[in-house]
Amino acid sequence: MLHAHARRRRLAVATAAAGLLATLFAAGPAAATPDPGDAPAAVGASKELAAETRADIANGLIPGQDEIVHSDNIEHLTNIPKGALQGTNSDLAFQDNYAFAGNYDGFRIFDISDPKNPKTVSEVLCPGSQNDISVSGNLLFLSTDSSRSDDSCNSTPQSATIKDSWEGMKIFDIKDKANPKYVASVETNCGSHTHSLVPDGPNVYIYVSSYSPADNFPDCRPPHDGISVIKVPRKAPEQAKVVNFPVLFPADHPEYPGGNDGIPGKVSKTTGCHDITVLPSKKLAAGACMGDGILMSIKDPEHPKVIDQVQDNVNFAFWHSATFNQDADKVVFTDELGGGGAATCNAAVGPNRGADGIYDIVGKGEKAKLVFRSYFKIPRHQADTENCVAHNGSLIPVKGKDIMVQAWYQGGVSVWDFTDSANPKEIGYFERGPLSTTQMRTGGSWSAYYYNGHIYSNDIAKGFDVLKINDKLTDPAKRVKLDRLNVQTQPEYFD
Repeated sequence: MLHAHARRRRLAVATAAAGLLATLFAAGPAAATPDPGDAPAAVGASKELAAETRADIANGLIPGQDEIVHSDNIEHLTNIPKGALQGTNSDLAFQDNYAFAGNYDGFRIFDISDPKNPKTVSEVLCPGSQNDISVSGNLLFLSTDSSRSDDSCNSTPQSATIKDSWEGMKIFDIKDKANPKYVASVETNCGSHTHSLVPDGPNVYIYVSSYSPADNFPDCRPPHDGISVIKVPRKAPEQAKVVNFPVLFPADHPEYPGGNDGIPGKVSKTTGCHDITVLPSKKLAAGACMGDGILMSIKDPEHPKVIDQVQDNVNFAFWHSATFNQDADKVVFTDELGGGGAATCNAAVGPNRGADGIYDIVGKGEKAKLVFRSYFKIPRHQADTENCVAHNGSLIPVKGKDIMVQAWYQGGVSVWDFTDSANPKEIGYFERGPLSTTQMRTGGSWSAYYYNGHIYSNDIAKGFDVLKINDKLTDPAKRVKLDRLNVQTQPEYFD
């Protein structure tokens, strides 16, 4: 997630007009145009900062500009540069032999049947940051979290001061991967920064995460202490609608004195969630909600229930995402210090901020508690011109082990072991040198996920990378084959 984008909204539910089609990039010109303002701009750096970066490169402390380096157990198979979509690359999803790559200007579908040689199947122009992406059956879902003139793929950006604007979820039919069709939209409270799917037979529930960053947005002012729950009938996605808005951080709630500062009548400082990961096999979800990490029961998917809540007022600045281990007795929360646009992987920030927080789940059912064990941060310092902080990752499925691959923006891709939750350690990495040695430029890996024997990374600036890890510790994972992967809907890897 990058925080620097215009926002705001109208509180309503909308459905896309019948017959709306996504604009596809093909031989001819597109009707819609990408938003040049969606991609983060470069930030000027001081002469001292530039000199320090060049000195670090000269002394071998960091890679040279755009230089690729990696551990011996990581192999870089290929890179597919950006195509027609020139906005910020964002999240990834997988189904069968396809990878679906979000971009602030739309999404791209790759055929990854040959991981060494992915082929672009289609590119869909449909601007609206972040375009967080997931797939289920023949449906593809995109999050829009910036103020738009309407819900179409030809919409234009709106000023955050305009109340009458659109944000929310877009739904596409992807039965024909070469020709996705835009079939519906649902407008949601404060838009959709990210979303998570909860499959439920003939329906798919979507937990929509968004948050209110300040009082000066006319259509998304605090309190915004919950999530939107959308119900999508698989056979009639045009009937998708919001069915609930559970308040997760209620004011005056005796069980959440940290959430509302213990002051009657005062709402929580946490105004919504950034990301939620669901574990359907265990009927659990973990939410990273700005100032709080939460554990939820999702036995009733329309009515998720918070069963524990933790805070870290010493080292965590912004609770960003969550990952369960396979046994569901641990959760890794990430802290996106600096919002994804700052250099926080350096000696000045240290090892415990902008890091992962590892929590054990102690107890069963609705009596379970989150207990902090340790922090993990990549051990390789990055240049002060590189945005670097803990970001999106997934499990590498090895029975009896807890291993993750994770994106760190310009810190690259890290593979690390948290089987001993008090003593995590990195076991492999891949990264590029800074995009610039003279100024801060936003780039690096947004998402790095393991799927059917390979690691796929969506680099903000450089495009789509395919990696392979060759390590005795992770080799058993190559035997695990999935037919789909939305990382925020964690699968049951083992029976």
